[in-house]
Amino acid sequence: METSIDWELVREIASCVFILSGAGFMLIASIGLLRFPDFYIRMSAITKGSTLGLGLILMGMAIYFNQPGILLKVLVIIAFTYITAPVAAHVIGRTAVQNGIAFWEKTNLKEFREYLTKHRLERQINQDRYTEEAPVTMEKDGGAGDVAGKV
Repeated sequence: METSIDWELVREIASCVFILSGAGFMLIASIGLLRFPDFYIRMSAITKGSTLGLGLILMGMAIYFNQPGILLKVLVIIAFTYITAPVAAHVIGRTAVQNGIAFWEKTNLKEFREYLTKHRLERQINQDRYTEEAPVTMEKDGGAGDVAGKV
């Protein structure tokens, strides 16, 4: 007695597992958005959770529809999301630091302060190195200030 495997059922179960896992990651990211203490930790949680959740949901859709065109579109969307979401979060976080958004009081900022000190010193050194002083020339008649007295 030989039983055949219902591949459509296997595909639907795998699709459901991916989609529910993705929804779970998005739910956890949403809870983190509400529960974490400061802007930076919240942003990290929501970026990681939603990126992974979206990827899993899209893979579940690709498995469910089982068409090469949809799989290609899903892979392009996932790749684009995995590249752009962390970059966008980094830019938002950097802007928040520059605008002085406060960190959580328990955040260890020792390495960050060292980095800022080093960065500021290097910026000052490079600014001095590449600043060219304009040559100062003095005219015999006293310079440009006396132009109004001449006719």
